[in-house]
Formats: sequence, structure tokens, C-alpha cells
Amino acid sequence: MEKVIKIEGMTCMHCVETVKRALYSLEGVSYVEVSLEEGKAKVKLEKEIPFETFKSAIEEWGYKVVGEV
Repeated sequence: MEKVIKIEGMTCMHCVETVKRALYSLEGVSYVEVSLEEGKAKVKLEKEIPFETFKSAIEEWGYKVVGEV
């Protein structure tokens, strides 16, 4: 299972790493790929995770989740 999350506010590779850490901290996330250029995070899941869980984990670090692609 895979989700793609649209994120605003990432400006550098440090931002990318922070978003990766936030997503990897969630139980059930097996792989994360973050694109600074596209403003997206592709997340592979071992189990279903509610969108709000992703949103909270990312926005806690100051980035804005604008939706699921």
C-alpha cells in the first residue's frame, strides 16, 4: 500500500530529512521518499494509517500538508 502526500514549506535537504524522520516515526511506515522539487512524500505502508496521522506528524515540524495525491 502506498500514499503520496503533498507538502508545502520544504526549502532544503534538511527539510527533506526532517519530513522523512517524522514519517518513519509512525508505526506501519516501511519506506519514505521525499521530493523537495515536487513537494511530495511517497510513503509505503505495512498497514493502513489515517491521513490525519501523517498530517499531524509532518505539521508538528512546521510544514504544511495540503493533501493526498
